[in-house]
Amino acid sequence: MAKGKGSTTTAAAAKAESSAKPADSSQPSASAPSVIPSSAAKSTSNNSHTKKATTAQLVLRLVSSYKSSTPRLLQLIDAYLACVMLSGVILFVYCVLVGTFPYNSFLSSFASSVGAFVLAANLRMQLNPANDFRSLSPEAAFAEYAFCSIVFYGFVVNFLG
Repeated sequence: MAKGKGSTTTAAAAKAESSAKPADSSQPSASAPSVIPSSAAKSTSNNSHTKKATTAQLVLRLVSSYKSSTPRLLQLIDAYLACVMLSGVILFVYCVLVGTFPYNSFLSSFASSVGAFVLAANLRMQLNPANDFRSLSPEAAFAEYAFCSIVFYGFVVNFLG
């Protein structure tokens, strides 16, 4: 019985609400659903599809340009940089999830990955033909990298305790 009574009052309230508002055809009513024309919906979906295709094309063009214009040695150094960065991220995530119980071990391993990244990035800058390091031969740059790495890893091992 209450169910029927409630629906009658709801219908009466809706009727009173619609009669209280002036009929203005320029403004859509709040109760009327907004309908997007099908042509507008299709153009929106085409734009997002075109945007995705354009992004994929840009990535493919970037990769092909990188492979064709970057010397093999620099690609090898870039792969090493990616591995060192990935190991640093894994170490940091491990620290956040598990903790830093042997704190010296965490600090030395994280500093090792950061230092290796910095040293390799410097080597890449020195070996890149686009940069102006003409006074430094590639052999001298690699010897400098090797010497600095040995000194750096000596400090890392010493810090382990």
